[in-house]
Amino acid sequence: MIIYRKTHRVLVQGITGKQGTFWSEKMMACGTRIVAGVNPKRAGQTHIGVPVFASAQQAMEREPFDIAVMFIPPAMAKDAARDAIEAGARMIVILTEHIPAFDVMAIHEAANEHGARIVGPNTAGLVTPGEGFVGIMPGHNTNIFQPGDVGVISRSGSLGTLVCLNLTRAGIGQSAFLGIGGDPMIGTTTRDALEALDRDPRTRAIVMVGEIGGSMEEQAAAYAATMQRPVVAFIAGRSSPPGKKMGHAGAIVTGNAGSYASKRAALEAAGVTVVDTPSEIPTVLRRRMAAEVAAAE
Repeated sequence: MIIYRKTHRVLVQGITGKQGTFWSEKMMACGTRIVAGVNPKRAGQTHIGVPVFASAQQAMEREPFDIAVMFIPPAMAKDAARDAIEAGARMIVILTEHIPAFDVMAIHEAANEHGARIVGPNTAGLVTPGEGFVGIMPGHNTNIFQPGDVGVISRSGSLGTLVCLNLTRAGIGQSAFLGIGGDPMIGTTTRDALEALDRDPRTRAIVMVGEIGGSMEEQAAAYAATMQRPVVAFIAGRSSPPGKKMGHAGAIVTGNAGSYASKRAALEAAGVTVVDTPSEIPTVLRRRMAAEVAAAE
């Protein structure tokens, strides 16, 4: 499970904080079904109409949930994630960045033991236009997100927002936005997201927004080569100077591995159309989708 659906029940860890409150209200206004929140100091209270529990495990007993989303500081993220995982959450959306590496490894180990999916850390969240969103993406803004049949995968929340804005302005709606996060050790990879959208009956084409560093785009390319649905990609960092520190922890280039050139070459060899700028995506996507229709006739 990675695509958010309106039937999913959501737990918000840290719901009473400033950010937790703000985004929980936005999520609920957009249709997201938030059934409970967590704050050990506010257990037993109701906050913005949502019951608050001392832990995810206590919340699960009274208000069963599918997804937990965390508005939790880095030092407390491991314990919060383990609480949600051991409570039985099917997916944990980790917005927090700067979580210590050993803590991230412990979270992944716990998720593997319990069969839970981790999205992030350092993700902006998930959006399914017309159904709701989980995280801090502007899923409530209909100028940016509109229902449609194009799935969008992005490591960056801001670039993902720009791409969806460009698509919507061009009259192209989205089946789902999957923000996988910008950290080097993330639970859901680009390939995982690509496979999920490839299986999704509502998705007809896919836009992949990657960046230099790591090897996730190359790994996704191996799967893209087996796909029938058109894929268009943009890789951020083409003009980055050597040795320049990038914003995402995952954007680390070692030698030729993870470079812009290697990612572009792998994707194009797999049949993915790689564009130079995000503004080109709608035009190229329409061309690829029209070619698909023509080939089927």
